[in-house]
Amino acid sequence: MPKLVKLYIRQSLIGFGVAGLFVAGLFYFNVANLWHLVTHSEDGLLAAVLLFVFNGIVFSGVQFGIAVMGMAQRENAEPPRGGTPEHATVPVPVKADGPRSFG
Repeated sequence: MPKLVKLYIRQSLIGFGVAGLFVAGLFYFNVANLWHLVTHSEDGLLAAVLLFVFNGIVFSGVQFGIAVMGMAQRENAEPPRGGTPEHATVPVPVKADGPRSFG
């Protein structure tokens, strides 16, 4: 399996684990009376599963983004070799003759 796929799966599992802790915390501390709503409604289990799944999607995406951005090169690393490209852009001043119009 490619390294990128392994990284994505690992970070997604971590994100869903964090989402599980988050949803459990929401229920434990009864934020917005969620525990009562889930336990006293016939669709409470569906609501709890959807809360977990959607938070898992968000947290796993954030976790993967953090992992990818953490792979960037350090600022004190050696700069890439090779010099300036052959077709480097150089700004050239251009004189504009004529009246100004703003409208």
